[in-house]
Amino acid sequence: MTALDDLVRPARYPRSSAYDPAWLLRLDMGPHPLWLLENLVGDLELRPGMRVLDLGSGKGATSVFLAREFGVRVVAADWWVDAGEAAAVFAEAGVGGQVEAVRAEAHTLPFEEESFDAIVSIDAFEYFGTADGYLPYLVRFLRPGGQLGMATPGMTREVRDMGAIPPHIKKVVGWEAIAWHTAPWWRFQWEITELVTVTSARLQEDGWHDWLLWARACAEVAPDGPGPHQPVIDMLTEDDGEFLSFALVTARKL
Repeated sequence: MTALDDLVRPARYPRSSAYDPAWLLRLDMGPHPLWLLENLVGDLELRPGMRVLDLGSGKGATSVFLAREFGVRVVAADWWVDAGEAAAVFAEAGVGGQVEAVRAEAHTLPFEEESFDAIVSIDAFEYFGTADGYLPYLVRFLRPGGQLGMATPGMTREVRDMGAIPPHIKKVVGWEAIAWHTAPWWRFQWEITELVTVTSARLQEDGWHDWLLWARACAEVAPDGPGPHQPVIDMLTEDDGEFLSFALVTARKL
């Protein structure tokens, strides 16, 4: 049994388990994106033909999943990945006609207002979405009644309440952990705007363990050895679910 075998888990993630783990690892930019997305979409209502913005789409795995599994039309927007590189992934996956790749920064989105039925963001929102004014900006691009869903690294307790970042987390991610919030923090942050109704705000069950399985698989196949993945493995092993998880939050625009 290898770490790669652990990435096929049909009992828990039946849709994701149909995707080649080696393909997903070639697109690696963080924790297993399809496990997060498959968990999140259970709290959304996606229908064929919808126009969906995949914000912070990385190398494109989540956009492929959305197009294949739900028949939606996807705009894959990312700042760090070249649009041509992402488009090649979509063409190879057979969804080039459904997915448009766009290079865009999250604070200067090049779209018309009220042009999307849904916006999803997987393992990216922590980099741009924690500011008080960001949700009001983002929902401008949703049609009335449109849906918003995101999955982001989260904590079981607020760093502010603890007074410090736990040492085993600080050692690996440093100050970035102050953007890893609890699910109640996100619920309040969104609902206080009175622009959306939060439909779900929760921590992913055993999210830390999913992340650990993925990190071990990445380390196993890394051509230069486990090097950059080992600190993450050590952090998650020491944490054992005490502080680390993922916050999954969904809402509807009023």
